[in-house]
Amino acid sequence: MDIEELKRKAESGDAAAQCELGCRCYCGDGVEQDFAQAVEWYKKAAKQGYDEAQYNLGLCYEDGDGVKQDYSEAVKWYEMAAKQGNAEALFSLANCYDLGNGVEQDFRRAARLFEKAAKQGYDEAQYNLARSYEDGEGVEQDYSEAVKWYEMAAKQGNAAAQYNLGCCYKEGTGIKRDDAAAVEWFERAAAQGNVKAYYALGCCYEDGEGVAKDSEEAVKLYKRAAEQGNVDAQYNLGICFDKGIGGEQNYIEAVYWYKKAAEQGDAEAQ
Repeated sequence: MDIEELKRKAESGDAAAQCELGCRCYCGDGVEQDFAQAVEWYKKAAKQGYDEAQYNLGLCYEDGDGVKQDYSEAVKWYEMAAKQGNAEALFSLANCYDLGNGVEQDFRRAARLFEKAAKQGYDEAQYNLARSYEDGEGVEQDYSEAVKWYEMAAKQGNAAAQYNLGCCYKEGTGIKRDDAAAVEWFERAAAQGNVKAYYALGCCYEDGEGVAKDSEEAVKLYKRAAEQGNVDAQYNLGICFDKGIGGEQNYIEAVYWYKKAAEQGDAEAQ
């Protein structure tokens, strides 16, 4: 919609237009970026009961964008949007209860809210609900239930869920151990740049579990993870260079990666 037409509709009291104009101001789309102005438009729409604006206003209060950061105020607006079934608001409100931001920490309430958003297909909520079941936080520990929700999120492309689902298959947690399936999910997560997946996939290639053994590929994967600060990958890469696994022996490189791991507190590297 043309920005002038959008402004006319917003000024005439159209809640959807007010929310859209708020988003444009927030992102600097067609207008100068202005968080404070975004907040004003969100407020106008939110006070009319427009759930998306209520959610966006909650985000602004949570992050301190255009207003003074205020977790309690964020919770107030998230609750309003959540009561209308807004999945993003349900998820954000769940995080507030999970972390104790603006409310008393309540893992049970958080899990219930994650579940409501998860049932709407919200992948981040599905992932967090899976973690709740895996850790027994706010719900009774149930590894099979964790796998179910990880899989739902993973199939939607959630990289963290893909990695965790791979771990479940690798360790036989909540599901029968299947190294090939583990590799498949690690590969999907790694394709999205998940650092932990690079390391896990490297281990699979080094040990020949779920995939043909390939030390050179293992070293490549360890290096990708190590360069992004993964301490386990740094240590394993040090071992590879130290022992000539997947390439020529190189003590200088070995020492370099051992030191990197040691700096992050890896006891074996120290």
